[in-house]
Amino acid sequence: MTTKLNRVSSVIQAGLYALLLFMACGQAVAHQQKIAITTVLFNPRTENIEIMHRFNLHDAEHAVKALFKKTADILDDQETQTAFAGYVAERFMLRNAEESNLALKLVGYEVDGKHFWVYQETEQPPALAGLQVRHDALRDLWPSQVNTINVEGKGDLQTLTFTENVELLEVHF
Repeated sequence: MTTKLNRVSSVIQAGLYALLLFMACGQAVAHQQKIAITTVLFNPRTENIEIMHRFNLHDAEHAVKALFKKTADILDDQETQTAFAGYVAERFMLRNAEESNLALKLVGYEVDGKHFWVYQETEQPPALAGLQVRHDALRDLWPSQVNTINVEGKGDLQTLTFTENVELLEVHF
């Protein structure tokens, strides 16, 4: 009877350890992802280039505390949201084939579910053979930050990925 009880106890213990490990992994996934997705959309209706940056809210929460002050609150503080959107806009650049920067305007930002969005736009230049892109947001804080950009509306979808020491990437149309 004691042997059977010991085996049951061992199975329960192993199950509890497995549950704790599973929960710990879930907690790790819920923490910083250190990835951002940006869409650069050539909108034929408005004839603008629209830029939509999507950051995981949890990453943005950690970032504002490191960038601004320990009490910064991206969820409920408009000033922090504005500052973070400005930070992102300063670290994103589009340049034409002649290496002239396109004048990007910060249009707005919002908290949407588990994401923080930053919106920019500029007029489409009349003749554009390609773009050079720089996206350094959060890469100054975390070297492992990955910023992915999807360029849509100008031929086939093109994807750029900023990792490690990559500073400037190009797309051609």
